Amino acid sequence: MSTPAHIAMFSIAAHGHVNPSLEVIRELVARGHRVTYAIPPALAEKVAATGAEPRLWHSTLPGPDADPEAWGTTLLDHVEPFLDDAVQALPQLIEAYEGDEPDLVLHDIGSYPARVLAHRWGVPAVSLSPTYVAWDGYEKEVGEPVWEEPRKTERGRAYYARFHSWLEGNGITLDPDPFVGRPDRSIVLIPRALQPNADRVDETVYSFVGACQGDRGAEGDWQRPAGAEKVALVSLGSAFTKQPAFYRECVEAFGDLPGWHLVLQIGRHVDPAELGDVPDTVEVRSWVPQLAILQQADLFVTHAGAGGSQEGLATATPMIAVPQAVDQFGNADLLQALGVARRLDTEEATGEALRAAALELVGDPEVAGRLEGIQAQMAEEGGTRRAADLIEAELPGRS
Repeated sequence: MSTPAHIAMFSIAAHGHVNPSLEVIRELVARGHRVTYAIPPALAEKVAATGAEPRLWHSTLPGPDADPEAWGTTLLDHVEPFLDDAVQALPQLIEAYEGDEPDLVLHDIGSYPARVLAHRWGVPAVSLSPTYVAWDGYEKEVGEPVWEEPRKTERGRAYYARFHSWLEGNGITLDPDPFVGRPDRSIVLIPRALQPNADRVDETVYSFVGACQGDRGAEGDWQRPAGAEKVALVSLGSAFTKQPAFYRECVEAFGDLPGWHLVLQIGRHVDPAELGDVPDTVEVRSWVPQLAILQQADLFVTHAGAGGSQEGLATATPMIAVPQAVDQFGNADLLQALGVARRLDTEEATGEALRAAALELVGDPEVAGRLEGIQAQMAEEGGTRRAADLIEAELPGRS
């Protein structure tokens, strides 16, 4: 084992950003390192369960269980809160680590202060990416087209000017786009199969380690009901769950399908009464132990977030991808291109369309074969142990 070090992890209070890192943190603690984890109070208990020491700070971002509408609808609505949060968080984090600076900084892609702190302390910074990363040509193919119109607006220009000013004030000469999207070193917590244009990713910077799922027993168990010939799980993750009309279509699709049992996760912002009459073959929950169900399920109807997508692949479960936001549209296309899923946008996801896609996917030996192949590839990517090995290799004096 390497000489114990102080490793500091920085993230935001969002389940989809924190969950992928937890097993890696647990492994680093098990190897004898002292790991601190800077996190808002809402997810501190989850962090503490890994053995890491939570360093609490106040965030102005919507919380992990906030109404999705709190994030707004435009690109600037989505990015401005991260900069606002970073500016106000940095002084808190400087104070939290005063006299206890780490040997290495780990950070989620949403934690802008982390790279600033690593620069300030003169220590290496390693990104833990819960989703796909930039490839050679990404800026021209994706970044510039997306930002073309917002950059022309007064609001867009003000956002970039403020970001530049904040970086320069902290001694960083990078432009905002590479600061956010081009880390010096990154451990990618998804399988290579979920990476668009994987052949154009610089693997001297980005290392794909695949799923780092660990034991999820603490999340609870789930038992397949007696007599259920097929099980479908519907989950739109933790953030974009306010979709009562879509859930009603799911009940229509599977509620009277002979032999099928439906597990329907509706989140905290939908009242079960909004679903109308629900047959006994439909199990409605605000939250579910997703991995435990997927290990027994025959179909996964997912928003195609990075975490859910790779859990579907890791359990070799055919998927219907109904993307809601951000990277989910690209993930849905990729899953469909892999031949293991069908993409249905929300407005297309009628009961009839969901049922047709389900019957087409489930029981298709070619789909099952492709899933088994991807599952085998993922098992070879190294997961949690390889992630920890690569992080240790970045500690000062270890390479």
